[in-house]
Amino acid sequence: MIGPLRIRWLGRVSYRDAHACQQALFERDDDYLLLLEHPHVFTLGLRGDEANILVDPAEVGAELVHTDRGGDVTYHGPGQLVGYPVMTVPGKRGGGMADTVAYVRSVEQLVIDALSDVGLAGCGRLDDYPGVWVDPDGENPRKVAAVGVRLSRTRSMHGFALNVDCDLDWFGRIVPCGIPDKAVTSLAAEGTRATMREVVDAVAVRAADRWGSGGVERADVAWRQRPEDLSPFSRGLGPGEVPGRPVRLKSRMAEAGLDQGLSINGRKPEWMRVPLRTGPEFRRLRSVVHSRDLATVCEEAGCPNIYECWNEGTATFMINGERCTRACGFCLVDTRRPEPLDPTESERVADAVEAMGLGYAVITAVARDDLPDGGAAGFAATVAAIRRRTPGAQAEVLIPDCKGDPNALRVIFDSQPDVLNHNIETVARLQRVVRPSAGYARSLAVLARAKAAGLTTKSSIIVGMGETDQEVAQTMADLAAVGTDIVTVGQYLRPTTNHLPVARWVPPAQFEQYQSVGLSLGIAHVEASPLTRSSHRAQHARTQTVSAL
Repeated sequence: MIGPLRIRWLGRVSYRDAHACQQALFERDDDYLLLLEHPHVFTLGLRGDEANILVDPAEVGAELVHTDRGGDVTYHGPGQLVGYPVMTVPGKRGGGMADTVAYVRSVEQLVIDALSDVGLAGCGRLDDYPGVWVDPDGENPRKVAAVGVRLSRTRSMHGFALNVDCDLDWFGRIVPCGIPDKAVTSLAAEGTRATMREVVDAVAVRAADRWGSGGVERADVAWRQRPEDLSPFSRGLGPGEVPGRPVRLKSRMAEAGLDQGLSINGRKPEWMRVPLRTGPEFRRLRSVVHSRDLATVCEEAGCPNIYECWNEGTATFMINGERCTRACGFCLVDTRRPEPLDPTESERVADAVEAMGLGYAVITAVARDDLPDGGAAGFAATVAAIRRRTPGAQAEVLIPDCKGDPNALRVIFDSQPDVLNHNIETVARLQRVVRPSAGYARSLAVLARAKAAGLTTKSSIIVGMGETDQEVAQTMADLAAVGTDIVTVGQYLRPTTNHLPVARWVPPAQFEQYQSVGLSLGIAHVEASPLTRSSHRAQHARTQTVSAL
């Protein structure tokens, strides 16, 4: 059965993050069209000549990436639409040269048709030069879109780069595609004033017609993004105490199509009520944690399962301090300026794990964008300390994205945690309002890289913040497509009036449906209930997953 073509508008994504997502998707059977912009980057194909890069990329604020597509050097940057079709391309030769030529022609035709739809007519092909050209038969042909693909085992990677309204001066810093005597242009330079969104819509329609025989499913991240929204800001003396933060939050909510939701004083449904069970084991663990001056996410994030987990002898430790450099719309963790790292923290966590008699420890952390490695070394040190003190204990890490830095992530991966957990948190449309300093594609890339490193991977979705059930299913499909092994789904609870409101109370029956959808997508284990949280029943989830894999 042919599955749907999943079209995703991902906004601005680093080249390395996009490539990690492509590589993960390439290994599966799902058909995707990733549409996005890159920050300034020069990419060099397998047979590219570095002499065609005429400047030092670092001096002009660009990255240089050697990549695994065909062709020579090209440029990607803001104002350029990049399309990556990652899908099965049937052919007689199983991805040989004849199939590759036919596929390139197909991609070119899609772009030609989309350009015509937005008002740029007269585009076509130029003999012996891949890509899409304006006035190809005239005296001054101009390239408006580059095409470079990889086709192997009937699966495609890479794609096209269409200049919508980018700074064409960047192309003067390279020999574009190794062609020194041909000009580069854009829709804007040709007098076509189509917006990026209009061009994306046109491409999506043409892609659906050309490649969507099994149906089409589209999801977009927020279209509007301002630099100041990506900056961490403080809540003052404690969570929820910064005047004016709700104004920015309300603005982002409006852009995402959210209303003010349910009153924080409203009565919760019966299934969301958690009885207070502070038994002797709970009090013992609290004493162990507090006597070692440790923080747990159970307390810091106000987890509703704290009594259940602690009474069962399980806790999730939070390292790298208690103050986060990001201010997510759902999270209660303190966002004042972080304090210096404590070099004894990893040993104190290991000591607590030993004293508590844990066989399974979950280690999480605040985001530390102020640190060069994003706090990666703290995870590796804590995992090593736990295994040194309690050799039989298993360690799960719940990590931030470390800004997508491959070197920082590798430090964590090399510590070989038993589970690598990174939470995507919400659906594509709500990323900016829920966690403005993170990114949907980056989180998928973190999970993809962890899976490629041979780790068991896990992620979490919070529902009740304004998403639809269809969007939850789309997000689960994306998690499955990058190889995520475990997914948890739980109901959002609003910590304070300065946080996102609850949009709806999702009934238990819907969580059962989420679980069914996730399992049908190939996710090995799905934990879904109103009170499920990322670390809830973590040891059980890993055991079930290892048995299933």
